[in-house]
Amino acid sequence: MGYQADCRRRQIRKKGRLMTVSRPNETNPVTLMAYAAPPATAALESGVSVMPFVAETLNDELAAAGYGQPRNADILTDGGRQYALTDATPVYDGSLLCGWKLIAAGGT
Repeated sequence: MGYQADCRRRQIRKKGRLMTVSRPNETNPVTLMAYAAPPATAALESGVSVMPFVAETLNDELAAAGYGQPRNADILTDGGRQYALTDATPVYDGSLLCGWKLIAAGGT
């Protein structure tokens, strides 16, 4: 494991929280540890609903569950709120896929 993946793993394990991700119309969600930064002050003043929800996670849980690559419209659940993925950007450490940046909208 490279330096970038090791730093990412430490940050997510220290500051992250449990979330789930699932495909639409499927009942088997994958539980994963992810980190979502708190909203900025400007976002709070203008309304959080206009800001996308961004969570960073490792690829470990997704690979272990055989989930594959996160896709648009997958459901990300954080606490009691559900978000629909609008984008999933892979994060590499050299040539190794070490994680994902999940960008979502909603929050119902």
